Amino acid sequence: MACDTHPRLRHAYQYWCTVRPGEAFPGRQHIDPFQMRDFLPYVWMVDVQPEPFRLRYRLVGTRIVTAMGREVTGLWVDEAHPHLRTCESYLERSREVVRTGVPSWRRGAPNLWEHDTFSSVENLILPLAADGETIDMLFIVSVFYRDDGSEQKSW
Repeated sequence: MACDTHPRLRHAYQYWCTVRPGEAFPGRQHIDPFQMRDFLPYVWMVDVQPEPFRLRYRLVGTRIVTAMGREVTGLWVDEAHPHLRTCESYLERSREVVRTGVPSWRRGAPNLWEHDTFSSVENLILPLAADGETIDMLFIVSVFYRDDGSEQKSW
């Protein structure tokens, strides 16, 4: 991760590392919401359907729901955000995490939505695998920033 990674994302990464069973990937069964109190509102988890590749919102934290402006739990990501069908970079990043198992960090313009109170987002995608090997879920933590670079803390 980059040196200037937000502390919330570093905390999420450290948590993911601590619940990782040896060299295997942690699964949803290893995740304890109580241990994520500091960053749970900023978490979203998506189920992975490998073929054809699709993502479905499994869990969406309250800050993510607020940023999106609506509840999306249970929806396919491409149905909740039809413009993603033309935003291959977003899907490619998720595919790469599923394919390699390597976490992915990014800070830049939001791909999923536009919001008038923030202009950039920083997020971390972490792989989860119920069987320890086959990545079947992505664990994502996001931070939102205003135009001036300060964190968007209130809505």
